[in-house]
Amino acid sequence: MAIEKTFSIIKPNAVKKNVIGKIITHFEDNDLKIAASQLINLDRPKAEEFYAEHKERPFFGELVDFMTSGPIMIMCLSGEDAVAKNRNIMGATNPAEADEGTLRKLYGDSLGENAVHGSDSPASADRELALFFSTKEICNA
Repeated sequence: MAIEKTFSIIKPNAVKKNVIGKIITHFEDNDLKIAASQLINLDRPKAEEFYAEHKERPFFGELVDFMTSGPIMIMCLSGEDAVAKNRNIMGATNPAEADEGTLRKLYGDSLGENAVHGSDSPASADRELALFFSTKEICNA
């Protein structure tokens, strides 16, 4: 298996619950390293750019509103098979369907407010990371 980088977001509802450290512990306990991180307020244009693939879907406006409603923690995670590993740690998109012990089961409130985001492929990870981090900001990878 190859060392990969992936993009992760701790969403506004999880930041508001003050569980950033608990979520990061899940990553570290599963051999993922934090290669970059920043707590930010996502502005509307950046949120719309990030979620552009969903622009024609009925939930787009609600998603952008949610993601700009409070601070988010953006991260680059690195490790062996990081994309798939992060997806497993997060669990199913809908917290009601997520396995016990996954981040979305533990901290998600609903399908729309599911606590975390993670890239779904190495190509998505590259695109998403480039939107938020310069190569100089990524270390420990």
